[in-house]
Amino acid sequence: MMDFSSMDRGQITLLGCGFCVLLSLHFTVQLLSQHIFYWKNPKEQKAIIIIILMAPIYAADSYVGLLDIQGSKAFFTFLDSVKECYEALVIAKFLALMYSYLKISISKNIVPDEVKGREIHHSFPMTLFVPRTARLDHRNLVLLKHWTWQFVIIRPICSILMITLQMLGIYPSWLSWTFTIILNISVSVALYSLVLFYHVFAKELAPHKPLAKFLCIKGVVFFCFWQGIVLDMLVSAGIIRSHHFWLDVEHIEEAFQNVLVILEMVVFSVLQQYAYHVAPYSGEVETKMLKKRE
Repeated sequence: MMDFSSMDRGQITLLGCGFCVLLSLHFTVQLLSQHIFYWKNPKEQKAIIIIILMAPIYAADSYVGLLDIQGSKAFFTFLDSVKECYEALVIAKFLALMYSYLKISISKNIVPDEVKGREIHHSFPMTLFVPRTARLDHRNLVLLKHWTWQFVIIRPICSILMITLQMLGIYPSWLSWTFTIILNISVSVALYSLVLFYHVFAKELAPHKPLAKFLCIKGVVFFCFWQGIVLDMLVSAGIIRSHHFWLDVEHIEEAFQNVLVILEMVVFSVLQQYAYHVAPYSGEVETKMLKKRE
């Protein structure tokens, strides 16, 4: 029997977070095994598996950060880069999944006739670079794909540069802010293209619950980013401070961020059970439709 009274707060935190990581893994493996069992559409289900693995990968990555809480800045940058590079892959796979639902093939120049010529309405600040209104065609679909994939390319390049410069000891604050601005613009363009794609094809995508699927991805990105900003503000305001001679405030802030991410991934791994349900591939959807007709 484990004696919690003999454990300090750090050990209890590690134990609780370890349990949460296992929970995220449990729910994800449960859903993953269902998709493998009903392996009906490899193209779509491969994308779904990559997307749902986001939760346990984020949780495990954050747990590694907790285990080595006194790690270097380059170490934590590496851990953050693992999450954000995987996020880039997930965004690209999500768009590929939407294309698959719509029977669109960019490489084969296949665009269904019923969606050709549909209006695309751009918002500011994208209207500084493209017309406010455009007609849907192969060229515009390629443009949306490029807007998504640029983040997949920029994210790992920036990560490699950031880690290399930190290890070389040449990483001034202005350079850190430069990378932050570049990455925020890049991910914003990628997410914008996904939102635009959803608005253009909302009717056709409705049976596939695209909003729930997108919010599972957006929610992970949103919480990780904004809680990091809030933690920075709390540190600047002196609310989060160090009471340890061996642990500075930056490491404490990193620990808070990791704990929050681990807890959130449990929630998102549960939400994914609904958003990426196996029903469309198991025959449950067809059975329900037949019952309604009867």
